[in-house]
Amino acid sequence: MAQEEFVPPQATLLTRFPFTQFSGGIVIVRAQLDHYPDTLNFVLDTGSGGISLDSTTTSYLKLITIKTERTIRGIGGIRVVDFTNDHTLAFPGLKITNLDFHINDYELLTSVYGVKIDGVIGYSFLRRYIVKLDYDHHFLEIFSPGIIKYPRGGYLLKPNFSTLPLQTALIQDDHAVISRFIFDTGAGLNFLLSKDFVDDSVIFKKNRKFYPTQAEGLGGKRQMTIAVVKEVRIGPYKFRKVPVHVFEDDYNVTSYPLLGGLIGNDILRRFNVILNYPEQSIHLKPNSHFIESFDYSYTGLGIYLIDGEIRVIDILPNSPGDLAGFLPGDIIFSVETNASKNIQTYRNLFQNSLGKIRVVVFRDQKPYILTMNVKDIRR
Repeated sequence: MAQEEFVPPQATLLTRFPFTQFSGGIVIVRAQLDHYPDTLNFVLDTGSGGISLDSTTTSYLKLITIKTERTIRGIGGIRVVDFTNDHTLAFPGLKITNLDFHINDYELLTSVYGVKIDGVIGYSFLRRYIVKLDYDHHFLEIFSPGIIKYPRGGYLLKPNFSTLPLQTALIQDDHAVISRFIFDTGAGLNFLLSKDFVDDSVIFKKNRKFYPTQAEGLGGKRQMTIAVVKEVRIGPYKFRKVPVHVFEDDYNVTSYPLLGGLIGNDILRRFNVILNYPEQSIHLKPNSHFIESFDYSYTGLGIYLIDGEIRVIDILPNSPGDLAGFLPGDIIFSVETNASKNIQTYRNLFQNSLGKIRVVVFRDQKPYILTMNVKDIRR
C-alpha cells in the first residue's frame, strides 16, 4: 500500500508595510486595536513570551480588564499582571483575532524613545506567521506558514524554541565560550550577559576595562557595566570588538546556566531577518549595515523625554557627563549644531561621537554651554 506524505503548502505573502527603527535597532510597528480608529505603536519583540498593552492605553480605550495571578519577568523585576482578552489587531492588509493582552506600564519606554509606546508584540503574534524584517528598507512582510524560499547568500539558524528562540553563539575575549542566548529584537544593545555567566566562564581578559552604565527594561532602569569583547560569532558570522553589557541577573531572566544572556537588535539589525516560528528557524542574510561600526561612545548620561522636554535625569559619577558639569533636570537644547529637540537624534549624536562635543542646556531658565569629552570604551 502506498503511503501518503503530507506536503506543506507554499507560504503566501499576506501583507507588507513599513516599520520605524529607533536607536539600538528597536522596531516599532503600527496597528489598530478592535474598532478604535487611531493606530497604536508596538515594539516587535522576540524576547516577549506574549503580547501586551500599556496600562495608560488600556485605560484610555476603556478596555475590560481581568485580575490574574500570572506574572511576567524581566531584567528589572517580576510583577503580577492583569489581562484584557479576545481582541483584534489590524495591520495594513491583515487582521489577527482572538488575542489576549497582558497589561504593563510602558511610560519609561515612551520617555526613552520619544513616542507613545502602546504595547509589545511577541510570541502570541509571531507563532502564527512567518515574519520578514528588511532592515535595509525598513519594511516588514508577513507570510502564512508553509514552504518559503529563503534568499541566497544567507544562513538558516535552528534555535531551540520555548516561547522564545534560544540561539547558540560564541563569545571570545581571553577565552572562547559557547552558550545559548535569547534572540531578542526588543533589546536595543548587542549582547547582554549575566554576571554569573561572565564570572564562571572567565571570558574577559584580566585588564579589561568595565564602565558603569544603565539600561531600561521591564520593571524600570537597571544598573549594569559595559565592556568590549574581542569577537562574537553567530552561525558563520563574526563580529570583532563588540560592546557587551553585563548585569546581575537577580530575577533569573536567563535561567543560568541554561542561558548566558541575550542577543540584542544592535546585532540583529545588521541582517535581513526571516522569523519562521512555525518551522522553528531563523534566517539571517547580511545587509548594508553589516559592516557598520559599533557604538563605542560613553557619556554616562540618561536622557528622557519628559513633558515635551528632553531632560538629563541620570548622571553616573565620574562619567564624561558628570565631569562636563551636567546636572539632573538639565534641558538639552542642542547637541553640536543640532537643535531639533528630537530625542532619537540626540541619542544618535551621543552614540556616534568620540572626543569633545558641545551641548547647550537650559537650567533654571538660563542657557549653559557644556563641553563633554565623550569616552571611547575601547581604550
